Amino acid sequence: MKFLLTLALFLLASTGLAHAAGPAMAATVKQPTNWHAIGMFAFFVSITFGITYWASKRTKTTNDFYVAGGGITGFQNGLAIAGDYMSAATLLGLSAMAYGRGFDAYIYMLAFFAGWPIILFLMAERLRNLGRFTFADITSYRLNQSSVRTMAAISSLVVVIFYLIAQMVGAGQLIKLLFGLDYNVAIFLVGILMVVYVAFGGMMATTWVQIIKACLLLFGGSLVCILAMSQFDFSFTKLLTQVEAVHKLGPKFMAPGALLPDPITAISLGLGLMFGTAGLPHILMRFFTVNDAKEARKSVLYANGFTGYFFNVIFLLGLCAVVIVGQNPEFFEGGKVGGTLIGGGNMVVMHLSKAVGGNMLLGFLAAVAFATILAVVAGLALAGAAAISHDIYARVIKKGTATEKEEVRVSQIATVALGLIAVILGIAFQKMNIAFMVGLAFGVAAAANFPVLILSMYWKGLTTRGALWGGYGGVISAVTFVVLSKSVWVDVIGNKEALFPYTQPAIFAMPIAFGLAYLMSVTDNSASAQAEKALWEDQYVRAQTGFGSSGTVKVKH
Repeated sequence: MKFLLTLALFLLASTGLAHAAGPAMAATVKQPTNWHAIGMFAFFVSITFGITYWASKRTKTTNDFYVAGGGITGFQNGLAIAGDYMSAATLLGLSAMAYGRGFDAYIYMLAFFAGWPIILFLMAERLRNLGRFTFADITSYRLNQSSVRTMAAISSLVVVIFYLIAQMVGAGQLIKLLFGLDYNVAIFLVGILMVVYVAFGGMMATTWVQIIKACLLLFGGSLVCILAMSQFDFSFTKLLTQVEAVHKLGPKFMAPGALLPDPITAISLGLGLMFGTAGLPHILMRFFTVNDAKEARKSVLYANGFTGYFFNVIFLLGLCAVVIVGQNPEFFEGGKVGGTLIGGGNMVVMHLSKAVGGNMLLGFLAAVAFATILAVVAGLALAGAAAISHDIYARVIKKGTATEKEEVRVSQIATVALGLIAVILGIAFQKMNIAFMVGLAFGVAAAANFPVLILSMYWKGLTTRGALWGGYGGVISAVTFVVLSKSVWVDVIGNKEALFPYTQPAIFAMPIAFGLAYLMSVTDNSASAQAEKALWEDQYVRAQTGFGSSGTVKVKH
């Protein structure tokens, strides 16, 4: 009853936000209702509801709720991870970036892709052997449980919220364009569906929704790409010739360097995208859903292949759209080529699908895109809820005495709270490019989570004091740099000038995190620090083999 009451309050609050935002949305262009899209959307959502109901009957314990009982195969998990990674930013944001910026967008995609070898060779096996539900299980393995788990949970929540913003913005723009609904109503709808998936189906439902969505997205994207490339006789040379002839960048379209204003921003973005992958809570959590380290490594290989293929498809879609969409008055406000794209630049791949396949293909891809967003936000919400219920409530507040029923209930309530936060921030950041927003999320993850996580795995000298200083230093500095940058200080808050001259935080925040963790560890000569260093051997053996002390190492503090 309490949970249902909380859900009701969430509905009322979200509805209030919708009405409050109404006047601001009224000025934007709203398209006629696309009944093909609505029909397919209803069909896909009904399937996901069926999966959620099926999963809810099989979710009995916290192990089931958080990691699907650990029974997912490497291939299934690879598809699910790819589904998590092929988000709204991939389909909508990166295709729009390719449409507007050309080759720079491909470099951007390569930076996303570069994070996978780090996970494969440095982290996958140790994640599976050391962790149980969240990456805080690993960072706190031989350190002070309460303080380190609290720090890890806070940094996880910050990354989850940044990533949620991008997905919510994508969902709002998509439904506003295709379903004839206001942006705020769309945000409200996504928030409700996210709560239902996670609160009732847990990781089992989230995983299978991701798997089905990944297959549909790979099929839909490939189909649009084939139909679009057929108009250029499947000739990449012919496509590029026409693109350079009509795009405002001309011959510079396939030359690097136009996207980012300076080398520091470029390097910072690259570091964030590369190392941020290894710090995303919803990606790390998936390595605990498989049986052993071998299946964890398989998961990365399959995910690598699927995402690598899809990035190439997305780039081609952006290029094809330059010619097919960019020269078609139908897709521009006022019917004027060169004006503002209907639905914003993020919707260019949707316009392309309509141009090459009509309303039916548009409806299919729109429904798949919406399912993509729903699945990703469900995974993010589950990671955030796990940080609150497993790390903070069960391990810090209750000191391990909470029952499984209590822990799952706290997860459900936390999911409702995250849904409300996602609605509020989705409205606030509606004008941001979603690929750029995900870049910010990766930058924060690279500074907030990755340094302490990798040091806890590989450096015996890490102490609780070092982990806390490094973790809090990374997340506080990264968020501060983002807030003071143009992307928030000017574009969202409305100030005239940014206080921080760069838009990406990783190149500054990562050294702060690593430096503080190292300095505070090597200068820590306390008895507890010596005990933590002495327990490194136990953690090392367990990380390598999966065998060692059962459960979490106890350190007397």
